[in-house]
Amino acid sequence: MHVRYELRDHVAVVTLNRPGALNAFTDEMEAGLIECLDRADSDDTVRVVVLTGAGRAFCAGMDLGAAADGVAPFAAWRASESAPPGTQYHLDGEELPLRRDGGGRVALRIFDAHKPVIAAINGHAVGVGITMTLPCDLRVAAEDAKIAFPFVRRGFVPESCSSWFLPRLVPQQRALEWMLTGRTVPASEAHESGLLLSLHPGDQVLDAALALADRIAETAPVSSSYTRRLLWRMLTAAHPMDAHRVETRALNEFGISEDAEEGVAAFLEKRAPAFTGRVSSAPDFLTGLPRPGYHPPKGS
Repeated sequence: MHVRYELRDHVAVVTLNRPGALNAFTDEMEAGLIECLDRADSDDTVRVVVLTGAGRAFCAGMDLGAAADGVAPFAAWRASESAPPGTQYHLDGEELPLRRDGGGRVALRIFDAHKPVIAAINGHAVGVGITMTLPCDLRVAAEDAKIAFPFVRRGFVPESCSSWFLPRLVPQQRALEWMLTGRTVPASEAHESGLLLSLHPGDQVLDAALALADRIAETAPVSSSYTRRLLWRMLTAAHPMDAHRVETRALNEFGISEDAEEGVAAFLEKRAPAFTGRVSSAPDFLTGLPRPGYHPPKGS
């Protein structure tokens, strides 16, 4: 299996599991990551997801060596028989099917996650190896990790919705310089630019992410779920009034919940709270907000 799923108390650890290939991204990995995120969202015992890599790298990017001899990697990718169902579309006059960006599908699934997601970047992260982490809520990394958005150096273009996410995480000028040069970026620079929350020795990255996850898991699960989605969705709200409307409705509802009563009581009694709210049954006041969907190309 190219992706491994493990539950540690209230934390789901999702591991890219191709260490011999530096966890290069495959069709199976694309499908496996989405399945793991679905699994975590459907399990109320899971409060946080940690995404990491096996071995000495996080992810070396798309597996460019997977194509047969004499076949261009992206031609093989477009026509791949192992592409997840519903991701290929045949257009009139096109010899190859058009295929949805797999990294983009993973990024969108992370963006839609109901649980906070932490990326534990344990080693080098290149191409989709870094862009898939951009919709994660927090990123911690190995201090010697190398990061690159090398698309223009390969004749490609940005993917995994990174043209949307990256300028929202670092200054636009920095995002442009990284993307337009495709150069290798040391973890220290990525940290200084705000892309990474913290740096750690390589063998301590997962432990740091798990410690962070544990602190989040101590909070009210419904509150943390709603908060992470609220902050992401309000990035493109037209006016602060949009946030005011949603926050007002949520505050009125959650403020009289059993978790709110427990949180206040625990504070007054100087003890740890015991939250019982379930994300799967909580009201969702974000569902009414407009959002785009994917529409297959005409002729498919």
